Amino acid sequence: MVLELERVTVVSGAQTHLYGVDLQLVPGAINVLLGPTQAGKTTLMRVMAGLDRPASGRVLADGVDVTGVSVRRRNLAMVYQQFINYPAMTVFDNIASPLKLQKTPAAEIRRRVQDVAAKLHIDHLLKRRPGELSGGQQQRCALARALVKRSSLVLLDEPLVNLDYKLREELRVELATLFADGKTTVVYATTEPLEALLLGGYTAIVDRGRVLQHGPTLDVYNAPANVDVAAVFNDPPMNMLVSQLGTDGTARLPIGIDVPLERVRAIDASNAIRTGDAARPGAGGTCRIGIRPGHLRLAPRTPRSVAVPCRLELAELSGSETYLHLHTRDGGIDLVAQLQGVHQIDLGTQLDVFIDPDELFVFDADTALLSGPEASHGAH
Repeated sequence: MVLELERVTVVSGAQTHLYGVDLQLVPGAINVLLGPTQAGKTTLMRVMAGLDRPASGRVLADGVDVTGVSVRRRNLAMVYQQFINYPAMTVFDNIASPLKLQKTPAAEIRRRVQDVAAKLHIDHLLKRRPGELSGGQQQRCALARALVKRSSLVLLDEPLVNLDYKLREELRVELATLFADGKTTVVYATTEPLEALLLGGYTAIVDRGRVLQHGPTLDVYNAPANVDVAAVFNDPPMNMLVSQLGTDGTARLPIGIDVPLERVRAIDASNAIRTGDAARPGAGGTCRIGIRPGHLRLAPRTPRSVAVPCRLELAELSGSETYLHLHTRDGGIDLVAQLQGVHQIDLGTQLDVFIDPDELFVFDADTALLSGPEASHGAH
């Protein structure tokens, strides 16, 4: 199914939830809606499903305007983060319920229920009732009921958020496998950047009722269109330093360190050639330098790496990673470093962290991406 939203606005009382959203889902693929809580993801899904009607704009399915069409008349399935099952029915009957409403033959119902239950590892639970299941098993039951319909559009609103880490990992893999045949258009809402990366496909960044960027997930991650996209698509958030871009393409960080930016000079030269102007390296003026926490290191990556003197304020262990909360000794800037492995460092320790110029994101004065590690062609 090709689903398209055209200038969709949703208003409730004095509050606007969506502001003129344009979005075309990629058919037969997983389309991730990534954004913080209350960004507008669920509202978008409800409009897609026909549960809510927009104040203005249209929803098109395969080119047909379905803006006012009831959800009952659409070929879709939806799963919420709060799983919903019928407590008086067995797991089998819960999963089979949409097929029974469609008057599917009994033999076909049995086959399809068994098939989807096996894929979600609950085929041994079909005779139980939801009250006898764990939370993870209940969510699998709700997922199975949605998937058994083989709808052309499946909407998954943070379906794994209430599950434990291991179960989330397993189900992500299962979901990607289930939809790998390209027969279903999937919309998957999440607040977690890592989940978007693991699911792959395409990602739309949603923030404060607007879609900021939409494209192949890795492209959006590697080339965030602006500072707001970079902030959403990074956990912990990208370190941002308001800096001064010199006319020679060197950035002066607020901590008093100069960083050479060869890519910026290359972009300016390319723009000058295209426009017929004289080459003019570096426009100068204010810019923002973005540094991913994972790109701050305790040892230089290359001979061009630059040392930043810091003091350790806090160290957090999270599984196999260590997060260092740092305060620069010059300029008084707070930074967060994300290190692989467990690092035991005393609070208050004076240390250097290293940044590599090739890994920096450069945003212009209007916060649009000027240059990035994988996006030196993406000047605006």
